[in-house]
Order: sequence, then structure tokens, then C-alpha cells
Amino acid sequence: MPIDGETNAKLEPALYVVATPIGNLADISERALDVLKRVDVVAAEDTRNTQSLLMQYGVKARLIAVHDHNETHAADGVVKLITEGKSVALVTDAGTPAISDPGARVVAAVHAASLKVVPIPGASAVVAAVSASGEGEGGFLFHGFLPTKTGDRKRALAALYPLGYPIVLYESPHRIVESMTDIAAVFGASREVVICREITKKFETIKRVLLADAVAWLESDSNQQRGEFVLVLTKPNQDAAIEAKTAEAATLERTLRILLAELPVKQAVAMAVQLTSEKKNTVYELALKIRDELSDV
Repeated sequence: MPIDGETNAKLEPALYVVATPIGNLADISERALDVLKRVDVVAAEDTRNTQSLLMQYGVKARLIAVHDHNETHAADGVVKLITEGKSVALVTDAGTPAISDPGARVVAAVHAASLKVVPIPGASAVVAAVSASGEGEGGFLFHGFLPTKTGDRKRALAALYPLGYPIVLYESPHRIVESMTDIAAVFGASREVVICREITKKFETIKRVLLADAVAWLESDSNQQRGEFVLVLTKPNQDAAIEAKTAEAATLERTLRILLAELPVKQAVAMAVQLTSEKKNTVYELALKIRDELSDV
């Protein structure tokens, strides 16, 4: 069905954020196809991939590239096109654009120019994975891709660890084992993860497993390391979360007592913040309390 009830009429000047399939070509909506046929320009993450996709549906379109290396220039170009009265569809390689995707900057630029943005909803790897995980009832946190280096990745995971929500991550096949190893190291063996691989594709896999067993499961079959991954870390057990918070507080206090025995408060606090990733104000307040306690001895 046409987006506005008219089959061939020119679309209103705007940015149309169009979701495309994440694997199964049948997952595109009639509304998305109508928009892609009628817009003046399609802004794509990879024009070759999008050209191939559009050909599957018999859609011919003028394509421009929007990717990590040109997003600022491309965003300006999209704003200019809409200002000139053109309609522009934004698509990504698969799924919903502007989510863990350079297209987000294009959308922000269009908003900043006070121009119209129209979402054309459809397939989303994040939503599909959460819906199949059983973890979506009380909300969830989408983080996207983790850093590529182990140290940076562990620091990012440590910042996510205290949060009381299911956490959704993206990961690529060549990093899935090492990332899962780091996730298990930070979140602990008893937390569960739902591994969603190749969603909507022929070899789709949805596997719920303890983090203690996740790496072994991946390594047991090299085929399970192929394709694109969405990982849903389950919500922490409440009792476990309380125990973890207590353990973190004890670790912070122990760390500060050791540092304050050798360093001034300012230096001890700075070092403790780096070691524990706790907030500076929290660390500083505890450091003053410990210092006062020690001075009374």
C-alpha cells in the first residue's frame, strides 16, 4: 500500500528512514518498497549491496553513499537535497538504519536543519534477538559493538556490569570467541547469554547458555562462529546483583586503604578510580572517611 495513498505521486521532501531485511527477503514491508520506488535518492551504507538488494525487488534508484568515512559530508549533502525539495531514503546494509550505524549522524543533521524525518519501520536485529531471548519484559539496554581491543573491551564491559538490565551486544564472527571469553571473565560464569546467529537466514541459531559454557559451545562447531551475532546477556539475578555490589564496595574500600597508606588523598583517589571504574565522587567520599578513621587511630 502506498505511503500516502497515491501510487505515483512525488513524495514530500523528507528523510525516510527505511528498514530493509536482515536476511530473509520476504521481511520487507509494502510501505518500504513503495518509498524506495518513489524517493528521488537512496542514501546507502554500501551502494553495491543496496543496488543488489533493490534489484531483487525490481526497484531502480539513484544511490549515494553514506558510511563511516564520509558521514559528515554525506549528511550535509542529504540536508541540501531535502532543502532543494528532494525526498531521500536512508537505508543500511541490513535492518533498521541509524542504530549502531553511521546513518544516525545523517538523521541528526536533518533534525538540526529542522527538516522532516519519517521512520519506515521493519526488520531489526536488536528487536528480533530480544523477542527470541525471553528477556524483553522489563526493558533492556542496547550497547552495540564492543571495542576491538581486549583491554578496551573489558573496560567497556566493566562499565556495563553493574547495570540491572539485559544487555544487547553486536559482534562479528572473527571476534566472537575472544569477546565471549572477555564477557564471561567480567560478568561471571553463572550469568546466561542468548546467542543469536544469522537471524532470519538459513542457518539461524538461537542458543541460551551459561557464560561458563558459551566459549566451549562456540568452539565445539566452527560453523557456530560464522555469520553476524547478536548477544543478549540476561538480566542479573537479584541476589547475585546484591552480592556483586557488596563485593565491589569491599574491593573499593580495600583498594583505598592500601593506597592511602602510601599516597595523599588526591593521588589515592585518582588511582582508585582508574583501578575500579567507580565514580570519582564516590571514591573521594570514601577516601575522606577512611582518612579520618585512620587519623583517629
